Amino acid sequence: MKDLKHLLYFERLLDDADNELIRKAQADGRKCVGSICYQTPEVLMDLDKTFPVRLRAPRSGSLEMSTYYLTSFLCEYSRAILERAMEGGYKFLDCMIVPDGCTMVNRCVENMELLHTIDKEGFFYRYLEVPMKADDNGLSLYVSECRTKILGALSENFGADVSDSALRDAVARHNKLCRLITEIGNFRKEDNPRITGYEFHIICMATYIAPKDMLIPLLEETLEELKTREPDPSPKYRARVVVAGSEIDDVDMIKLIEDSGALVVADRFCFGSLPGRQEIVLNDSEDVLTQICRQYLMDNQCPRHMNLEKVNGRKAYVANLVKEYKADGVIYEQMKFCDPWAYEHVTGAFDMREKYGYPVLTIDRPYAIGTSGQLRTRVQAFVESVEIKKLQGGKE
Repeated sequence: MKDLKHLLYFERLLDDADNELIRKAQADGRKCVGSICYQTPEVLMDLDKTFPVRLRAPRSGSLEMSTYYLTSFLCEYSRAILERAMEGGYKFLDCMIVPDGCTMVNRCVENMELLHTIDKEGFFYRYLEVPMKADDNGLSLYVSECRTKILGALSENFGADVSDSALRDAVARHNKLCRLITEIGNFRKEDNPRITGYEFHIICMATYIAPKDMLIPLLEETLEELKTREPDPSPKYRARVVVAGSEIDDVDMIKLIEDSGALVVADRFCFGSLPGRQEIVLNDSEDVLTQICRQYLMDNQCPRHMNLEKVNGRKAYVANLVKEYKADGVIYEQMKFCDPWAYEHVTGAFDMREKYGYPVLTIDRPYAIGTSGQLRTRVQAFVESVEIKKLQGGKE
């Protein structure tokens, strides 16, 4: 297929945590709010004077310093973030607002604060308490936490406008970007998609690490380009897969899967679009903040939420993606030592096989994949098993 005009630019944005668009926004007087999880609603940080950035540690190498503080039993994402912070890689941030998403992320950010890794004048941390059950009581707590620790903090420290009108403007920007990402992602449903999973992953990740208003014109051009893009007449892919699991911001992960013969048609993982890039529908009769928090809480597919309805709903969500995107199977991945996904990927894989009848591959992986020969072999073997199943008429 013909190369997408802006793909190389999106890739370059991902090369460094402190990218060109962040620097441009700060030069215009805007403040950069660091986040580390979907459960800190990014739309609440995308205000008139502030913009959110989800932290990554691109081109990670040795994790010796962070392992000293966090031990080798914590996931490599938390260690990579702390390592980069100790190296001075996040000094461009103006504050950090993080949820108690998991104990590993908590320890990572607490160490960032205790070690004074960001010594910028006026810099501050806020820790958001997020409920583990998605119900009315949980929503009440979530709204209170977001009002105080996000809106209150940004208004007090940066003079940000946190009125209902400002929040509606933020939602409108969010929705415009989400519509573009959804339309681009829908091309993956085609029998012979005109966009690869790797290309979509690059585009979607860029929306988490740079000011959204600066990306929208590029996304609009990309969408128009895709409308007339011709797919390869003889695609190299032998299977279509949904990838579900923990945080993936490593560009090599999806590339390795696709180089092994499996086209990634849906991304149910952190830094993905399902969910994460869905519109927020507001009414005129209810508090805007409550409506925003309800969507983030109720639509959340993170295994941190443990009420039974959520547990079963997460499996059904993945199964529906397999059907909607015409996938042949599911790859459940978890970063090594990720506690929430350690359980979820086992139970999810069981349900996909036994309840829904879909082929499943489960993998543990490091933060930075590189060119893992072992993982490549496992994906190739999975693709072959899917092909054999097709030849046998869907039977194992």
